[in-house]
Amino acid sequence: MKISVIVPVHNEEENILFLIEEIVKAMRAAQAYEIIYVDDGSNDNTATVLRHALQKTKSLRVIRHERSYGQSTAIYTGVKAANYSCIATLDGDGQNDPADIPRLYEVFMRQSKRLGNLWMVVGWRRKRHDSAWRLFSSRAANTVRSCLLGDNTPDTGCGLKLFLRDKFLLLPYFDHMHRFLPALILRAGGQVISEPVNHRPRMAGYSKYGTLDRLWVGITDLLGVMWLKRRMKLPVIKESENGY
Repeated sequence: MKISVIVPVHNEEENILFLIEEIVKAMRAAQAYEIIYVDDGSNDNTATVLRHALQKTKSLRVIRHERSYGQSTAIYTGVKAANYSCIATLDGDGQNDPADIPRLYEVFMRQSKRLGNLWMVVGWRRKRHDSAWRLFSSRAANTVRSCLLGDNTPDTGCGLKLFLRDKFLLLPYFDHMHRFLPALILRAGGQVISEPVNHRPRMAGYSKYGTLDRLWVGITDLLGVMWLKRRMKLPVIKESENGY
């Protein structure tokens, strides 16, 4: 397994060190790997903690945005900088379990042989450790999105995903695109599968997303992705015997 693990963070100083240790432990059997932290303009001690972590962790790379551009941009920055063709993403709050990455990789390799054009395995948080309101709003959003986009993905909001770098870079980039990756991949002709993963309570800090903020932005983005789907045409190409 050769893989780049990308972790976007914004003001997560208390969660950085233990998560890096967990990633290193999970990657022990990897042939080669790198950990890329993208600091999205944090204004706490995230940058300082990451500087100290660089001295202790050889596999760690750190990229810093001058200001906060959002999670999608942080992920995009990390993917562009990655050295390996296989990418895994994790949320920086520690709720995703890095121990799931090798298993997702195995699922990806196994299912790729069967499906042929598999681009992504999405984590599915069947047992979530969030507040009742957040669980309700997330399930409602997933239901609406799935019905309108037909992406057949029960949990697009899970930060734990494994995908191919080159295929990701073919997708249209826009703010908040990380919430619509399965639909964008299906639109481009790839396939996506979901796999149950572990989900843990947040150990420190607080969520950076408000429910109402996500609602209004999500509606706008959903309409945009629906428009993109309608405008996409994937031709069936047949090559003639004479090369014409």
